[in-house]
Formats: sequence, structure tokens, C-alpha cells
Amino acid sequence: MPRTFHRTTAVLTASLMLAGCVTTRAGRIGSDDGSDPCRSQLVALDSTGNFFAEDILRGAAVGALAGAAIGGLASGNWRGALLGAAIGGAGGAAVGYYASVNQQGRDQAAVSAQIGTDLQRENAELERTQVAFDQLMDCRFRSAATVRMAVQQGRLDRATGVAQMAQIRTRAQRDLQLAQQINTQIGTRGAEFDTAIDNTVPGGKAAVAGAVVGRQQPIQVTARRPVPLRLQPKGDSPEIAQIGPRDAVTVRPAADGYALVETSSGLRGYAPSDAFQTTRGPVRVADASIPSAQGGELRSLAATNLARRDNFSESVGNAERLASAGGFELAG
Repeated sequence: MPRTFHRTTAVLTASLMLAGCVTTRAGRIGSDDGSDPCRSQLVALDSTGNFFAEDILRGAAVGALAGAAIGGLASGNWRGALLGAAIGGAGGAAVGYYASVNQQGRDQAAVSAQIGTDLQRENAELERTQVAFDQLMDCRFRSAATVRMAVQQGRLDRATGVAQMAQIRTRAQRDLQLAQQINTQIGTRGAEFDTAIDNTVPGGKAAVAGAVVGRQQPIQVTARRPVPLRLQPKGDSPEIAQIGPRDAVTVRPAADGYALVETSSGLRGYAPSDAFQTTRGPVRVADASIPSAQGGELRSLAATNLARRDNFSESVGNAERLASAGGFELAG
């Protein structure tokens, strides 16, 4: 092969290594000057991202280098190597994990056992990430509510309130950028598991997705009484809006007797499902807790993984919508 190809491959390898390097915590979330009341929650969320970033790198790097070699051999020039690297980088994340597990030459039972072990660990990390994100957003919205109330009650002048709210908003925007980065890493990692499930579970990912309960279509309902809309499906979660009696909304299942509510303006939050009714009477919304799929432990673990990935992505998207809808504005 020409020297240019070798040099290009070396540069590509170095670039992949550098891209996967974990940045410093201060670079990701800023240094701690003692003024952020939600710093511990932010650190907790940031620490969960390391797991997903490290595991994603392996599949993507292997795929990119394999793609570079294939592209270079097929075309006979370094431009083909770069093209192959681009293709391999995109596909490597999806196939690298399963290929790595499968190439060890073990039988199918051993492959399934390894995937199951990895899914258990992944699911535990997803749960930890969800809790960390929920706690961080809870802290941010409570901080905003505290400033808003202090201004309304005259305990804080408006100019100071505006400045404090702007600081909370800036921090929340950075939080959401971090959460989206983690969500992207989770999605890329999830593609690896999807490929593995397609190759080990009868029916593949489609069958697993069908086993994820509580993902029914939104139901058109009206509020039976005034009801607070909350950030999370918990009675002590920060209130983000009020639903008036007879207000028309849509609901989808959540957990613990709560429904995910969407208003006509697109605002989303949680409220008890029994606070709503249809023309046929009170709403009976199924619980959407993490499912236990039929058909074996591996399938159940895969269903849990898919549900937790969806839950986290939805939580991040919901927080972004709330922030855009004035959740961190003084007059909100």
C-alpha cells in the first residue's frame, strides 16, 4: 500500500483516540465556585456519562478502522480509506459489540449469557442516570420557583430576581446539553444492543418492542378538577403548570398511578390519572412501569433496556420543552 494510506490510517486512528478521550469534569460542567446549589446533582449526572462514553468508543473505533481498511483495499487509494472510515464509523457502533461477543467462537448459549450480563449492567446504569437527571432537574426547577416566589412576596427585588433567574437558566441549559450528550451516547450504545438482540432473540428488536407495555396511543380527556401538572410522576415534584377543570388534554401511561399529560400548547408534565375523565367516565390508564417481557430473561432484559432508553430520552426532551416554555423565566 502507498505510504499515504498508512499515514492517513495513522491519523485516523489518532483522531479516533482523541475523540474518545474523556474531557475533564471542569471542561464539561465548569469549575465549582460554591455558588451552585445543584452542584452535587450535576456531578452525579456527569459521572454517569463516563460509562456510556467508554463503551461506545470501542465499537465505533473498531468499525471505523475496519471500514478504512476495506475502503482502502477496494479503491486502492487513501481517499477510499477515508470513505471506508466514514462508513465504518457509522456502522461500527451498531455491529461492533455483537461481532466482538460472537467472534470468540463460543456457542449460542454462552453468547446469550454474555449479552444478558451486559444488559443487566447497562440497565443498572440507565436507572442511575435517570435518577441523577430527575434529581438535577428537580433542583433546578425548585430553585427557579424559590426565586419566583421571593420576588412575588417582595422578599427579593425584581432586578436581583431577574439576575438570579438568568443564572439558573444558563445552568439549566448547560445541564440539558450534558443530558443530550449522554442521551446520544445511550442511543449509540443502544444500537449495539439492538443488533445483538436481532441476532439472539426470536423476532429480534421488533418482538422486544412489542413486549414493552404501556406505550399506548394518547387518550383525549378532560380534567375533572383543578390539578397541578408536575415535573415528575411524584406528589412532591415541582409544579410546572395548572390544569383547569374541563381543560382538554391528552394522557399517556406513566408510573405509580400517574399519567403523562400534554396540553394543547404542547406542555408536558405528570398528574394523577384519576384526575381526568372521558365521555365514558374516569380514566383508567395502565401503569407504564418497566416491563417484564415474556419469553425468557434475555428478552425481558432487552425490553427493560429499550423502555429505560425511551424514558430517559423522553425526560430530556420534556425538560427542554419546559425550559423553552418559560420554566426558567421570572414571570413563569
